[in-house]
Amino acid sequence: MIGGVLIDWGGVLTSSMPEAIGRWIEADRIDGVHYRAVMHELIEHAYKGGNGDGNLVHALERGELSGADFERDLAARLLTLDGVPPVAEGLLERMFAGFHRVDAMYDALLDLRGHGVKTCLLSNSWSNTYPRDDWDEVFDAVVISGEVGMRKPEPRIFQHALDLVGLPGERCVFVDDIEANIVAARDLGIAGIHHLDADSTIARLESMLRLPLRRA
Repeated sequence: MIGGVLIDWGGVLTSSMPEAIGRWIEADRIDGVHYRAVMHELIEHAYKGGNGDGNLVHALERGELSGADFERDLAARLLTLDGVPPVAEGLLERMFAGFHRVDAMYDALLDLRGHGVKTCLLSNSWSNTYPRDDWDEVFDAVVISGEVGMRKPEPRIFQHALDLVGLPGERCVFVDDIEANIVAARDLGIAGIHHLDADSTIARLESMLRLPLRRA
């Protein structure tokens, strides 16, 4: 029986990453084609390139590289439509400014806790600020990569989250919008839900946990 839900933040409890990044690209007049080529190389290496030694994304997500240092490096790789690098200072804040809270997902988590299900936020951070006002009500535990020195899809960060909620992998489900993270969780016996949108994820949770979670 499922007794715990581990869940990502960006793109799951918020509006999608492409939507947020699209707003930033337009606002900062970023060359979108060039940006996607740069990020494809970084992310491909981060999630499919072994242990990622020397990878900027790994270092940032584990808290080994400061946000300011990452901003300077990333800005130097990018171009605006004017053919010059964007302003480095505040780059990450501007990138994530387009994230918006998805209330339906938070409501589902509150319902889960009301039914006695343990909930744990499990998020890879990019030195970003999280809106934590109601987290004590929503989560039993919080695991943010830059604060614990581990990142998804490393097995040890999943084990850390399981230890915090006091449950084995076989009794938990993990919700994320990145397939590589889902695969890593499944290797530890954790059921996975690849998040596409709130409606389909909530429906999957209802089915797996046999609990009513939708709200009028």
